[in-house]
Amino acid sequence: MSGGVIPRHARPTAGLLRGIYLPRAVEALASAMSTYGIPLLVLTTTGSAALTGLAFALEWVPRLAAFGWAGAIVDRRGASVVFFLASLSRALALAAGAVLLLLRPDGTVAAVSVMALAATTGALTEFSYIAAETAGAAASRRAAARAHRVQAALLGIDQTANLAGPALAALLLLTGPPQMLTVITVLSLLAALLALRTPPSPVAPARAPKGNTSAGLRTGWRTIRSLPALGWLVAGLTLSNLATGLLQAASPVIVVNHFGQSTTAVGLLWSAAAAATLLSVTLCRFAIDRAGLWPVGATCAALASLACLAAGQAPDYFSYLVLVAVLMAAEGGLAVVLRTLRSRLIPPDRFGSTLSATILILLLPFPIAGVLTALTPPDALGPVITACAFLQAIGLFLAFARLRTDPALRT
Repeated sequence: MSGGVIPRHARPTAGLLRGIYLPRAVEALASAMSTYGIPLLVLTTTGSAALTGLAFALEWVPRLAAFGWAGAIVDRRGASVVFFLASLSRALALAAGAVLLLLRPDGTVAAVSVMALAATTGALTEFSYIAAETAGAAASRRAAARAHRVQAALLGIDQTANLAGPALAALLLLTGPPQMLTVITVLSLLAALLALRTPPSPVAPARAPKGNTSAGLRTGWRTIRSLPALGWLVAGLTLSNLATGLLQAASPVIVVNHFGQSTTAVGLLWSAAAAATLLSVTLCRFAIDRAGLWPVGATCAALASLACLAAGQAPDYFSYLVLVAVLMAAEGGLAVVLRTLRSRLIPPDRFGSTLSATILILLLPFPIAGVLTALTPPDALGPVITACAFLQAIGLFLAFARLRTDPALRT
């Protein structure tokens, strides 16, 4: 990028630990508690399986709507500014929700409050996520051949948060919904403050052309189409995410209603899955050093497909927990492959827009999964999960068969 001004999110920061890893860790913990805790909050407040599935969909629909704006704004304003404002706004929304639930702990007001909270926090979380991912990708580019190690570290941070977040949210929910929301509020405020610790560069920031949401998404879509390796991998993972999203949306209903466990067992389920994913990410980091991206990605794809097919037929809570853990561990390996590939291939000046388009495509199945959960009777969730697992297996097989000789995964 010689001869031009370096985009703000592509400049060196004050250090990986203080400028990238620490803000990402606090933000990831707040996000994990919000993503997994609010559906539990809905189930506790309303006692309705249908509303729980609807809340999951409401978390994801605003996220999808926010991606076009998020990518364009990060490219234009810089990652740290967007990170700060998104985390601060989420803290204010959570604080308002905590006050409402303290005053009206049940009834129509409580139900409307928690559903609105699901939609609001979902959108704001995606702004902070795009900003954090953009900053992490800039660090990966500076790491050059060791980019997968930076991405593995970032994914390890996310999975550590996913290990602690669901369990912590479930435990805090036992003390009361306002208490859980208050803790997430404090973490969001801390994330906003840590985002300010990255010192501003003395170089004037580059301004991306001002445009609307669709313009940013069109730029990202054109970039994905120009990178066949990235396009095939995104297509396969999109089908895979339908099965994964259905498991996430349906798990509170399956664990509580079908297996007869408590809401704490739901938190334990996702904490165990996050622990398995964290181990998987660590192993994949060294496996990619030795074998390369394609063999590791293909192996993880096979494991994910088999585990999801078996999860739909799980006879008890323990076997369901183990299968979900294996599935999420395999998904973690696939995430390392995807993050490394996109940080390697996407041009820095279009990274925010392309990242937004990529994640928008990948997350489209999640609100669909929430709607499926809301419309499916609890006793029929197993066959629906199995059907989605077949789609997952087909999508991943076609993607990695196409990528077997692609130089982008062999370099």
